[in-house]
Amino acid sequence: MDYIDDATTIRKGEELNKARVEKFLKDSIPGLKGSLEINQFPKGHSNLTYLLSVGDREFVLRRPPFGKKAKSAHDMSREYRILKALRPVYRYCPESFIYSEDETIMGSPFYIMQRIRGIILRRDFPANLVLPPSQVKELYQNVLNIQYKLHTIDYNSIGLGNLGKPDGYVKRQVTGWCERYRAAKTPDAPDAEKVMAWLTEHMPADTKKPGIIHNDFKLDNIVLDESNPLNIVGVLDWEMATIGDPLMDLGSSLAYWIQKNDHPDMLAIRMMPTNAEGAPTREELVKLYSELSGRKIDNFDFYYCFGLFRLAAIAQQIYYRYYHGQTKDERFKPMIIGVHVLENAARRIVDSQ
Repeated sequence: MDYIDDATTIRKGEELNKARVEKFLKDSIPGLKGSLEINQFPKGHSNLTYLLSVGDREFVLRRPPFGKKAKSAHDMSREYRILKALRPVYRYCPESFIYSEDETIMGSPFYIMQRIRGIILRRDFPANLVLPPSQVKELYQNVLNIQYKLHTIDYNSIGLGNLGKPDGYVKRQVTGWCERYRAAKTPDAPDAEKVMAWLTEHMPADTKKPGIIHNDFKLDNIVLDESNPLNIVGVLDWEMATIGDPLMDLGSSLAYWIQKNDHPDMLAIRMMPTNAEGAPTREELVKLYSELSGRKIDNFDFYYCFGLFRLAAIAQQIYYRYYHGQTKDERFKPMIIGVHVLENAARRIVDSQ
């Protein structure tokens, strides 16, 4: 099935020492037989993800990117701990097996987890996966439902009370992403000062109902059941999860939600089939979230604008690595186009107020 997310050849410069990884894996998980095969999942722009195959067993290995990294970024132990705590109460998490800080194996900490096999949607629905509009709507409502479920988990009861600091979360996010954007700005990047000033001036008060937020909850981090695509079987990429305002999480998700009537520039950078017939609009998803949560949402422009700016800052950080030669991954070269498009979209919101 060509809509299954498969691993492929490892990118140049991102190879692992096969002998060391194989010894570690077989020492850690008894009963593995056969030689190790390593491939790499080609998507994703932050932590690196590899498929480890031994006989009929498959695992996923996550490690930080090669090259210079921010001291607090790409914390493998934190990501591993989140998965360990969440898995018993949130079945969409992959099961995590092993964490290691032994840098003799690959020069960085890493962890190994379950591979969740299934359908991952990219830019468009694949030709051999045709859903009528009613099922597209149902699927996307299911996605929002499991995001809301994540937000309602009692994080203290599962040992994640110290995962983040909900007090002052919005202010730290706005201030932090403004600082990161300025630090990663290259000569060909937009100024973005007008957007940053507006976000700083319009920050809402802290929420009274903080929750676990994923911070990258989007369709291509969702795994669908091969036999029933309306059934969600996994949520991936937990590296940015924390405790915070659920509406900040929703705003970050809807920054990816490009709909049919959006600006042509936004449609050009669309990465997921959020414009498919039957897909709810952002307004409809916000209304559904309001109904699920019982929370009145009358200032979503702030959260959506922040989501767009944050996404622009993330893209700029990735592009910065390419611009300065810290990675040779050619996927990063056109990121600067997305930075401009997202900053323009955020500025249109500011100008409309």
